[in-house]
Amino acid sequence: MPQQINAEIRAFIVENFLFGDESEAPADDASLIESDIVDSTGILEMVSFLEEHFSVEVADPEIVPENFDTIARLTAFVAGKNKAKAAAGT
Repeated sequence: MPQQINAEIRAFIVENFLFGDESEAPADDASLIESDIVDSTGILEMVSFLEEHFSVEVADPEIVPENFDTIARLTAFVAGKNKAKAAAGT
């Protein structure tokens, strides 16, 4: 499941921030902010994408680099949200 999440997040980033250029796709642990792939507006677009595509809720305090700076962190964040949702039975 995390591999699927990772692939879907990567595809969103390539399509929306790199204009479909797969050759510019960052490594899983590359900073999206430091490499100027996303800015604050881009982070908000990511939040909307995660909420709509993965049916997760993102609270304002969760919008931090520890969750949103790399594809790996985004994947772990969504996987954790899905795991918590499954444990709660929702």
